[in-house]
Amino acid sequence: MMTTSQASARRELADAPLLVAARGGRPSRVPVWFMRQAGRSLPEYREVREGVPMLTACLDPELLAEITLQPVRRHGVDAAILFSDIVVPLYAAGVEIDIVPGTGPVVATPVRSRDAVRGLPRSDPDRLRAVADGVGLLLSRLGDTPLIGFAGAPFTLASYLIEGGPSRNHEHTKALMHSDPLLWHELADTLAELTLTFLRVQLDAGVDAIQLFDSWAGALSERDYREFVLPHSAKVLAGAGEYGVPRVHFGVGTGELLTAMREAGADVVGVDWRVPLDEAVRRLASPGGPDPVVQGNLDPALLMAPWPVVEAEVRRIVEEGRTAAGHIFNLGHGVLPQTDPGVLSKVVELVHSL
Repeated sequence: MMTTSQASARRELADAPLLVAARGGRPSRVPVWFMRQAGRSLPEYREVREGVPMLTACLDPELLAEITLQPVRRHGVDAAILFSDIVVPLYAAGVEIDIVPGTGPVVATPVRSRDAVRGLPRSDPDRLRAVADGVGLLLSRLGDTPLIGFAGAPFTLASYLIEGGPSRNHEHTKALMHSDPLLWHELADTLAELTLTFLRVQLDAGVDAIQLFDSWAGALSERDYREFVLPHSAKVLAGAGEYGVPRVHFGVGTGELLTAMREAGADVVGVDWRVPLDEAVRRLASPGGPDPVVQGNLDPALLMAPWPVVEAEVRRIVEEGRTAAGHIFNLGHGVLPQTDPGVLSKVVELVHSL
């Protein structure tokens, strides 16, 4: 559970631009942070990660705190996001999974049968104590900068488990969904519990907001998303909602799923670069409901372009974001490793000036 000091710290951040925007208010400036802002684009990150496996770094409180802080120091972003990986709860629970450089998460034995699903380990908060300790270190060092916790959504975790690693077509996942819906829902419910435990560990430790990543949800039709995915993401977001912090829901290639993703319980819907923000706001609007809050959505590839191109895109996105009840400036996906950190810092300065 939250300590009294952590609860107090959360209340004192009520005027932080990111939290104001996330709740549909008008902050003192447009808040900005970047997905994957703590990562390979920073030389200081590469230095501290040298020789340290990814999952080891994610479960070392001092190291994850240092990596989380690096972009805040360098760029002056309006939020830190906990350095971690979506497969950390699987790994911590005892699933034989590794992050292979150049490939991504790889599962030793894919989960494709009833016995395999029922043999998955259940969530155990004690195995995630290092993450909670890392959050505690960050709260003592971040000052008035909010800390975002995060987790991978059940569908994306299931896809890694079923496919055995990253997949272009998700053929085994879709085949299981449709051929054995009961088994799919059993697996997805197990993963929803695992994800919710991971988020609760972070929330109990004091994070100020959370983001649920459904990296591969864009591979689905809206019909399949609503039938096979939405109930399980909704379970996670509802559990996180008990803490009263803003909840962001983001997926890649999910322009056709935005409405359903908001219905899953998101306070803020992340939008990738494929859909203009004003169009996303139009899709997300519901008669009689609160106006939508959006996050996004500069194409990360455009950070390689000359500065005038970047500047024009940033100005356009900020202007489109004004059509929403609240707008958090971000990229449409993560920072690419080859990105010049100086460009990210200039983007933050520009957004704040607007």
